[in-house]
Amino acid sequence: MVQRHGKRGDLVSSTWIGQAERAAWQRRAAAELAAILDAHDDLPLITWTVGPAGSVLAGRVSGLFPAARAREVFTAWQKRLALGEAREDRMSGGTTALHATAGSRKEVTVRLTATVQDDEDGDL
Repeated sequence: MVQRHGKRGDLVSSTWIGQAERAAWQRRAAAELAAILDAHDDLPLITWTVGPAGSVLAGRVSGLFPAARAREVFTAWQKRLALGEAREDRMSGGTTALHATAGSRKEVTVRLTATVQDDEDGDL
C-alpha cells in the first residue's frame, strides 16, 4: 500500500495487512494442521489453535494428566514434529511450563506447550 502524504505529495509506504492476507495465513496453518494430524494419528490427541496473526499453529498438552504422562505426551509430539529443544520454566506452586517451537513447516510456525503440575506420587 502506498499513500501520498503532506503538501509535496511524498510517497509513504505502509505495512497494513488486510483481511484476505490474514485469512490466507489461517488457511495455511489449518492445512498444515490437517497434514500433521494425518501423519501422526497414532499420537495422543492434544488441543490445537490456529493463530490470528501470521501462519501460527499452537499445540497444547492439556487435560488432567499425571505429570509424567503430560511430559511423555509433550515429548512424543516434540520429537515427531522435529521441534527444537524444549525449554522448561519453573513457576510457583510446583508447576512447570514446557515450550518447544519449530522454525517453519511449510511457512507455518508450530509451537508446542504444556503445563505440568509436578507432584511426588504421580497423581494430580
